[in-house]
Amino acid sequence: MVANLFDALFGCWHTHFSFPQTVRPGTRRSRAASVTGTYVVCLNCGKEFAYDWQQMRIVSPRKVQDTAAASLEAKAS
Repeated sequence: MVANLFDALFGCWHTHFSFPQTVRPGTRRSRAASVTGTYVVCLNCGKEFAYDWQQMRIVSPRKVQDTAAASLEAKAS
C-alpha cells in the first residue's frame, strides 16, 4: 500500500530500461504497449512504459492518459 502511494506521487525515478519491445499484431497487449505498440521496462522496478519509435523516447504518462481517454470516447460513439 505504501509502495502504491509512493509510486502515485513520484513514479519511477530509475534510469535503466530494457531495449524497446514491439508487440506482434493480434496478441494481447499490456497497458503500456496498447498506446504505441512498443514499450520498455524499468530494469530496477519492473514498471512498463509506452515507447515512441518515431521520437525514440518514453511517452509521457499524461499522453498515455489522453490517448486512453480518446480511445474510450471513440468506442462509445
